[in-house]
Amino acid sequence: MKTYTINNAWIALEQLEEILEEGQHIVLSPEAKHAIVHCRTYLNDLMQNEDRIIYGINTGFGSLCDTIIPLEDLGQLQRNLVLSHACGAGEEVPKHLVKRMLLLKVLGLSHGHSGVQLETVERLIYFFNHDILPVVYQQGSLGASGDLAPLAHLCLPLLGEGEVHFEGERIPGSALATRINLAPIVLQSKEGLALLNGTQFMSSYASYSVAAAQRLWKQFNQIAAISLEGYDGRVEPFGVSVNEIRKQKGQIFAASQMRELLSGSEIAAQQKAHVQDPYSFRCIPQVHGASYDAIAYVAGIVENEINAVTDNPTVFPDEDQVVSAGNFHGQPLALSMDFLAIAMAEMGSISERRVYKLISGTRGLPAFLVAKPGLNSGFMIPQYTCASIVSQNKQLCMPASVDTIDSSNGQEDHVSMGANAGTKLYRVIENCFMIQGIELMNAAQAIQFRRPLKTNSVLEKILLAYRETVPFIEQDEYLHPHMQASKKFVQETLWKI
Repeated sequence: MKTYTINNAWIALEQLEEILEEGQHIVLSPEAKHAIVHCRTYLNDLMQNEDRIIYGINTGFGSLCDTIIPLEDLGQLQRNLVLSHACGAGEEVPKHLVKRMLLLKVLGLSHGHSGVQLETVERLIYFFNHDILPVVYQQGSLGASGDLAPLAHLCLPLLGEGEVHFEGERIPGSALATRINLAPIVLQSKEGLALLNGTQFMSSYASYSVAAAQRLWKQFNQIAAISLEGYDGRVEPFGVSVNEIRKQKGQIFAASQMRELLSGSEIAAQQKAHVQDPYSFRCIPQVHGASYDAIAYVAGIVENEINAVTDNPTVFPDEDQVVSAGNFHGQPLALSMDFLAIAMAEMGSISERRVYKLISGTRGLPAFLVAKPGLNSGFMIPQYTCASIVSQNKQLCMPASVDTIDSSNGQEDHVSMGANAGTKLYRVIENCFMIQGIELMNAAQAIQFRRPLKTNSVLEKILLAYRETVPFIEQDEYLHPHMQASKKFVQETLWKI
């Protein structure tokens, strides 16, 4: 079992994905432990020896910020906060995202600016390492004041409350303490606020979506190249000169990828009867390239966020400061995730247009890519399904970040709605995998009508692997299972080829 040591060095998104994909365990370095203990000790001394009023530590929360809480009640204040804020609704957050939330929460707390006990961070690490995954709900966060409701559900089991998925069962948090023989955490001052304030719900959706978008982008190019070959398209639009004079980095890179994917193809080399291809083929560099640039921008924002301290108030022991500010505000993530949703929806949109062209009965292909059209409907209806999904993606691209609703009696008067941006984006990403599955099913079918000519060696390798999962369709049959198998192929297999 590989172990990743959290030492508060910069963690790249690629490292984050390695930890999660490889099932690595995490541990705190001595330096990280020292930072956590140093901050907690400072806060304890502050509460015992000074009469300073500090938001969320010896006051109420939100609009109750001017209500002073006695020293002896500070622990109960924090427990009450977690219990009262666990008000999630809607569908459960997928387990793989909950595990990501645990990791990101540990990363944020490990910097030593949050005032938590070392025991609390170690318990979160124990949950992560042993796949103890709290039940968290998708709805409830406004994306400011932190992801309050989702993070409350994430942290309830620390207190012996809530529910978890553990060893194939869904069990109450109260039963978990007996099962793992660990007493519930007794929160100290500031801890509940440190656990609930933060952007880890948004960051989990954002970091997953960036990784998925990068994979989707590469695969959209591969599948588009197969579609182009099936459609007997021209290679000139992917040339060096015509793309470099546009000066757009993403376009230039996308064009280079297409050239590489079509190099050595017998289909591409044959003489063409047509002078020009439709936009969905010849504008692949321009459209895919713009999405590439968007993904790169969003990745930078998200990588900054996973390395940040985003709870409130923020504790600076060496400066003798406790600052109540707004690092929990999710606006950077909200805007970025809205942007990424649009970029990926456009990749899906142009993909569906290629499907439409492939079934059109032109370029020597039979109508709906099947023998005896009329008797057979062939691939007529998968395009309907693809169009429906593309339309839903467009609806999901209404930006969440333009909305705000007052909360906490107006104390929290501008919020990011980044949590809604994240859950929308997740649906767009999942939809894109289905769109890819449908395009690949059509593209592979079309290529068969170009045989015995071969395409590029990489594309042939993809097609060979694909045919082990999805067959060539000779005549009408039940297509839904093939569509699902095609989606599974693009999600689980294609990126490994």
